[in-house]
Amino acid sequence: MTAQNTSGQFNPGTAIVQGGSSGMGLATAHRLAGRGIPLILIGRSLDKLERARDQIQAAHNVPVDLWTADVTNPGDVDQLVRQVGALDRPIGYLVNAAGYFSPKPFLDHDGADYDRYHAFNRGTFLLTQAVARNMARYKSGSIVNLGSMWAHQAIKATPSSAYSMAKAGLHSLTQHLAMELGDHGIRVNAVAPAVVETPIYSAFIPEDRIAETLKSGFDAFHPVGRIGTADDVAGTVDFLLSDDAAWVTGAVWDVDGGVMAGRV
Repeated sequence: MTAQNTSGQFNPGTAIVQGGSSGMGLATAHRLAGRGIPLILIGRSLDKLERARDQIQAAHNVPVDLWTADVTNPGDVDQLVRQVGALDRPIGYLVNAAGYFSPKPFLDHDGADYDRYHAFNRGTFLLTQAVARNMARYKSGSIVNLGSMWAHQAIKATPSSAYSMAKAGLHSLTQHLAMELGDHGIRVNAVAPAVVETPIYSAFIPEDRIAETLKSGFDAFHPVGRIGTADDVAGTVDFLLSDDAAWVTGAVWDVDGGVMAGRV
């Protein structure tokens, strides 16, 4: 299936969205579905995945497959790699959006905290490798990783050493893969959001208070005067995936309401 973006062409192929059941992953999946691109959503909760599929298919007539997996679990990652390898169709797009965030002072971190953050990178690395092998066979593909402003800038109010270390690694992986995979027709980019209203904050904020808490604490932190929405970020991811960004690879774009403008 070939889909067309009103602002740029999309190549044929399925889109895999890791972390596609909520937040920025789900918002991106909606945009891709709106272009007619078939989807594979990956997430830990089958209930959440099914709700996401129902939302997408209510608005867009595209096939949506669901793969239940925890990308921090090595066994689940091995299964994902096998599933990708068994696909008999091109994968045109990969969005790595799954994540976890719970600020904790460096002196209070333990090994389990550290391992949880970096397990996401291990799973992302191996899933991306499997997808890139598929893309290389078809000589085409676009990958976008969800990084973080915290990998660029330390914020004392949200101590995030292990999280930021992991996201900085993801930014670096983005640049290295752009160099290595370009000969195969594969572009690799990342976005680095600041504070965005998504369920990722439910690790330390009650879900029904996330919007209120973030707005009161962080609206003024952003030069544009507000925190971001999942769709703010998804719009940029959508662009980077499209052929309008055909000459963009290895980039880590700040999508942060202007935060990094005053911190360069």
